[in-house]
Amino acid sequence: MNTTGINRYELLVDSVVDYAICLINLDGTIASWNLGCERSTGYSASEVLGKHIAMFYTDEAQAAGEPAAALVTAHDEGRMEAEGWRCRKDGSQYWVNVVLDLVRTPDGMAIGYASVTRDLTERKQADDRLRHSEEQFRLLLQGVGDCAIYMLDPNGFITSWNTGAQRIKGYTREEILGKHLSTFYTLEDRAAGEPQRALGLAASTGRFEAEGWRVRKDGSSFWAHVIIDRITDDDGRHVGFAKVTRDITARRDADAALADAREALFQSQKLEAVGQLTGGVAHDFNNLLMAVIGSLELLEPRLSHDPHALNLLGNALAGARRGAALTKRMLAFARKQELQPTAIDVRVLVHGISSLLQRSAGPTITIDTVFPLTLHHTLVDGNQLELALLNLVMNARDAMPDGGHIIITAKNESIELSGHRTALPPGDYVSLSITDNGQGMDAATLERATEPFFTTKGIGKGTGLGLSMVHGLAEQSGGRLVLRSEAGRGTTAELWLPMAFTEQVAPSRAPEQAAPEAEASSAQSILVVDDDPLIAMTMTAVLNDLGHVTVEANSAQEALEQLSQKTFFDLMITDYAMPVMNGLQLIEEVQARWPDLPIILASGYAELPGGSARDVLRLPKPFGRADLVRVVEAAVAWSASRKTTV
Repeated sequence: MNTTGINRYELLVDSVVDYAICLINLDGTIASWNLGCERSTGYSASEVLGKHIAMFYTDEAQAAGEPAAALVTAHDEGRMEAEGWRCRKDGSQYWVNVVLDLVRTPDGMAIGYASVTRDLTERKQADDRLRHSEEQFRLLLQGVGDCAIYMLDPNGFITSWNTGAQRIKGYTREEILGKHLSTFYTLEDRAAGEPQRALGLAASTGRFEAEGWRVRKDGSSFWAHVIIDRITDDDGRHVGFAKVTRDITARRDADAALADAREALFQSQKLEAVGQLTGGVAHDFNNLLMAVIGSLELLEPRLSHDPHALNLLGNALAGARRGAALTKRMLAFARKQELQPTAIDVRVLVHGISSLLQRSAGPTITIDTVFPLTLHHTLVDGNQLELALLNLVMNARDAMPDGGHIIITAKNESIELSGHRTALPPGDYVSLSITDNGQGMDAATLERATEPFFTTKGIGKGTGLGLSMVHGLAEQSGGRLVLRSEAGRGTTAELWLPMAFTEQVAPSRAPEQAAPEAEASSAQSILVVDDDPLIAMTMTAVLNDLGHVTVEANSAQEALEQLSQKTFFDLMITDYAMPVMNGLQLIEEVQARWPDLPIILASGYAELPGGSARDVLRLPKPFGRADLVRVVEAAVAWSASRKTTV
């Protein structure tokens, strides 16, 4: 009966192929071998019976004494379980789970060991792959230095921390684990409940994304792009959050700088467009005013017998001359006025007109000047700078109806790099500042302050061209007008002008202009060239009234024909803006063919490029009788000097 039981047991053991089951003697030699053993190792029973179990261990394990240690543990403790590499007959290795149980007889005597071995190679490989993947993922997260990537528990406490988080936020892993997400928020955001709101949105919607200020360990702030994703387990339970933070301060600053540059470009283009329109309108008005002023001056001696009519004529002339002054301001804004820059000592200039500035400001306003001991000369038109200062002081006066204080200062400034707040190129400048403690301007008013015709004064109290003129002078002189103001906190107008070098002097003008006289000293034959018949007729009438002989030409081509047919002209006066051939082209042609003919260029603004058309006198429009007498006499004097030299 027992023999039959033993045989059945052996049949059962032999039929198990997924487990290697064998009996091992106390000395470690193999006493039995089932089919599972043969399948796992590749050895048949005849090849291993009587052999020591060490034959299945790797060389390293044998050298470390692992086979003997396993037997000792099983003997002493009654059981030994371990995992490790084993060797097959073909030399390949496989990962196994081994259990050795001490076998005893009914009377308790140890007779050997029951060994059960299972091949876990596939599971081992899967575990290794998983561990490798997890390690790679960990290394990936740790290697990301530009992003703070870490985990939060469902309550918002930090459970992991990567290298990028330490670099961006300044905390080490040991310092931050267990701390709450709110650690990185500003005090204002904490008080407003922003951390809780972000976590609540992420928990309810699955994701929260935003930008805002965050705080580093050292207390400094940075602009962050933040993403919080809800994490759920396989059963859909909320187990925490994945948090990704990027420091985008540099990008934000760059975007802001780009937006500022675009706005500055837009403002510049807007002012340029308005300037072109203003300049064109002023030029046309100059022509019209010239006709009006010239005609009125011609009428003046003819109405001397009628005091009432003469008074009306005087009013008309005064109005026309005020219109001419207005167009000069318009041209100043458009940067098309004719400037005569010289090396100016700002301190001397300001002190020279200090009494005028004080009278203009009125008795309720105090004006103080503060200048450094050394101040560079600046290259600017002195007369226009005086007018600009007067405009700025009067603007300051109007902003202080109840009285106040104006401070005029100047200092040397050096711009070494591009991107300066004035947008001026690198170089040396003199900054002239006029500061008042008046009403100031809000942001909207400040933005439009230099636009022509924009004024906050009442109707009839301002043209809106004062600051426009100052802006135009600064731009045309190679400088900049910078306004700083806040409502209720006064205004500072900074007039930045280029420094004048010692070799820079007032530009020479050939020929020298003679002093103005009431009447011409001698009759001249003059060719008048202007494409506007009204202007040509008015100029001809004034010149004829002065005793000169005139011939009109309404185009440059007609003027060349007149000069070719007649050789008795003593002088040519030409407009600049004419179709087909402009005044400058005409002058170049005339100087090439008739080099001794004096030429006067009559222009509404400074279109003539610098350095072109030498020996040409300038006559700014609109001009009056005295201006015409002066420039004609200067031309005659130049012609006479040429003949004497020859």
